[in-house]
This record gives sequence, structure tokens and C-alpha cells, in this order.
Amino acid sequence: MYLPEQGSVDHFVPKTVDPTLAYEWNNYRLASGRVNSCKGNQTNILDPFLVDSDWFEMDIPSCLLKAKSGVAGDLRRQINATINSLRLNGDDYYVQERCNILIAYARGEISLNFLNRRYPFLAKEVVRQNLGEADLASLFKLQ
Repeated sequence: MYLPEQGSVDHFVPKTVDPTLAYEWNNYRLASGRVNSCKGNQTNILDPFLVDSDWFEMDIPSCLLKAKSGVAGDLRRQINATINSLRLNGDDYYVQERCNILIAYARGEISLNFLNRRYPFLAKEVVRQNLGEADLASLFKLQ
């Protein structure tokens, strides 16, 4: 989740690993403070600039991320390491935020166009799983 709730500059390759990249623009990523704290000096994280849109999928209604079926081998291991290291499923804040956005869509509070602009991954999952507002409302047990 390299999305800034309160943006933080991340040195993608940690300064402790390669100090020569400390002031290189191409090594900076804007990350949420939570993600940056979890990442620390780890180097097994996928670079968000290189992530393919078909590497991740999300279970609905749990809102948990996983490697997309069909992704295998080293890439699957790296996707899982990224999810675990950055606590993308382990931090209730991120999981609940994903669910809240989908619930707002299910209630008609936001449109699919808004979802596409602001949360393209969530929009893609709604379309990929062929879920309309009524389907999501049923999955989330909304009245």
C-alpha cells in the first residue's frame, strides 16, 4: 500500500544496504507511514513501480490480499513476502479500510467511476469478480 494516508518518503533500497542511493530520486517512494515503518530495512519487498496489475487479487468479503492464481514460483513467494512484511493483511487498519470502501460502493455512496479513479485495485477486483452493488451488499450482509 504505497498510498499516503500521511505520506512518508521511503528509501526503497534502504540507506543501510546501499548508502550511495540515499539521495537518488529514483530510489524514493511515497509510502504511508505505517508501510514505511513495517518495511524498515527489508529488501524482499516488491517495488511498487514494477508491480503488475495481475499479480494480486483480493478475497471479498474478507478483503484479504493474496497472490493471484496462476502466479507461481519465486514471484508468488515475493508477493507473499511483501504482503506479510508490510502487514497488508495483518494490520486491521488496511483490511478494514478496504472493506469500508467496498461497503460505501455497495451502499451507493460512491460510484464505480470514483472507485476507478481513487482505488483502481478495488475497482478492478469488483469488475474481475463480477460484483455489483447488490452482490457486495449481500456479501457484507448490509441491510
